[in-house]
Amino acid sequence: MPTFDQAPAARAQMLIRKPAREVFNAIIDPAITTHFWFTKSSGKLEAGRRVRWDWEMYGVHDEVEVKEFETNKRLVFEWSFPNSSRVEWTFDARPDGTTFVSVVNSDFKGDDIVTQALESTGGFNLVLCACKAFLEHGIEPGFVADRAPDANVHGRVAAGKRRSRGQATERKAGGS
Repeated sequence: MPTFDQAPAARAQMLIRKPAREVFNAIIDPAITTHFWFTKSSGKLEAGRRVRWDWEMYGVHDEVEVKEFETNKRLVFEWSFPNSSRVEWTFDARPDGTTFVSVVNSDFKGDDIVTQALESTGGFNLVLCACKAFLEHGIEPGFVADRAPDANVHGRVAAGKRRSRGQATERKAGGS
């Protein structure tokens, strides 16, 4: 069994060309977050609050408990109870009005923490890319749903449909 000097952690980061208050709100407010990450939530993230997030396309949900909350700057929550891990979001407001977002998912538990960290790294990178596409361009890219189309409990993922803010658009066959 391998040993580590430091426990594995998932890390993802992205520059989003929107102010920190807008990016922070996109993560804490399910009215926005459901456009690019999960499909349903029991409420907005707030200090000390526990909410449920659903990914209806996969028939799964998770509980999220907010541990630390610094408006427009930092958010820490635990999720995946009872073997919870810690997720820390930082929102670095830049002088040009953009925000550099960092996510670190740590404190994995169980037998295969390396696999958990690798899968979480991929997942949070998709979430940040989807958030960027939605906030900067009004596109709902469907990255989370498309990551595991064979796991979709509703059958085949509807190919080619992507919504932009307020309207449905058809994606051309073959890509763009």
